Amino acid sequence: MLLWNNLLPALFGISTITFWQAIGLLILSKILFGGFRGGHGHHRCHGHGPHGRWMHLNPEEREKMKSEWNERCGHRVQESGAK
Repeated sequence: MLLWNNLLPALFGISTITFWQAIGLLILSKILFGGFRGGHGHHRCHGHGPHGRWMHLNPEEREKMKSEWNERCGHRVQESGAK
């Protein structure tokens, strides 16, 4: 609320907002842009996403997964597992 009330009226001529309007904007922005998941976003680097699973596959499973992705996406899947 303080950031809005100190910047936007001076920059764009927008009126100031109340505390409850600021809470409403916060909730609306969380719904539109971030959701209410908590934590640090996606947990892909902890073994829950495709890259984490990739690191635990044996060479045969990796080759199978690469060929499946090549068929689906039409591009080459890199061996390194880089993000």
